[in-house]
Amino acid sequence: MKSIIKWLKIIRPGTLFASVSPVVIGLLVANKVVDINCLVAVITIVCALSIQILSNFINDYFDFKRGLDKKDRLGPKRALAEGTIDEKTMKKAIGIDLAITLLSGAYLIYVGGLPILLIGVFSIIFAWLYTATSHSLSYLGIADIFVFVFFGLLATTGTTFLQTHTFILQSFLLGAVCGSVSTCVLVVNNIRDIASDKENNKKSFVVRFGKKSGYGEYLFFVLLTFVFSFLACGLSITNLVSLFGLAVFFMVIKAKGRQYNKCLVFTGLLNVVFVVLFAIDSCLR
Repeated sequence: MKSIIKWLKIIRPGTLFASVSPVVIGLLVANKVVDINCLVAVITIVCALSIQILSNFINDYFDFKRGLDKKDRLGPKRALAEGTIDEKTMKKAIGIDLAITLLSGAYLIYVGGLPILLIGVFSIIFAWLYTATSHSLSYLGIADIFVFVFFGLLATTGTTFLQTHTFILQSFLLGAVCGSVSTCVLVVNNIRDIASDKENNKKSFVVRFGKKSGYGEYLFFVLLTFVFSFLACGLSITNLVSLFGLAVFFMVIKAKGRQYNKCLVFTGLLNVVFVVLFAIDSCLR
């Protein structure tokens, strides 16, 4: 049991909303057109989760190797930095998770063909490039763009395509809402870690342009949630995600130190709120 609890902490369960929520949105859109293939839906969720966990593992390993993750970090504790596991064990975990990703992905490629193959290949490349190289996306200040695309647009449209074998604009637009929320999660993380990132030459958007730019970026993406939810659904209950986002935004600008961790949790939960709102909206129509 202790081992299970340990690994649940290591996979960062709070981050998994970013991968599951757009898949659920994609399924809800598809359900308006076809009867959902439950096996494909389950394997889509498994694949999305495994890619997210793979990204987390790679991030933990290489941030530790670079000395970015330390025992006194402001963010949640990291297993390697705390000595909970060693590097060899983390490498094994990365290998096992990659195998799960490839197996589940192979089935989805069989179902969805070339478009899913391209999404899958680029998703794995993104998971690697996010932290693992000397020119990693997270160190260049451009990770925000890729988070928006992969945890939003591609996740929802890919899921819908697997069920319907066609592109649906509403899925794309709703994916932009999920992507905006996930980008806000990254922004809070970057605001919190601005001092340590500067020390380690991690040039995030916030490091490059200052903490106020981070507040502006967060607000920008919160406003985008309204724009895209309106384009997808018109004036509807889904638009309320923006009000929840604004409430969290005011928490962010008042936060200090480890208070940002609470802001991270609430920002991540915005994706769950959005899924619930869209599910209600779909039932009412």
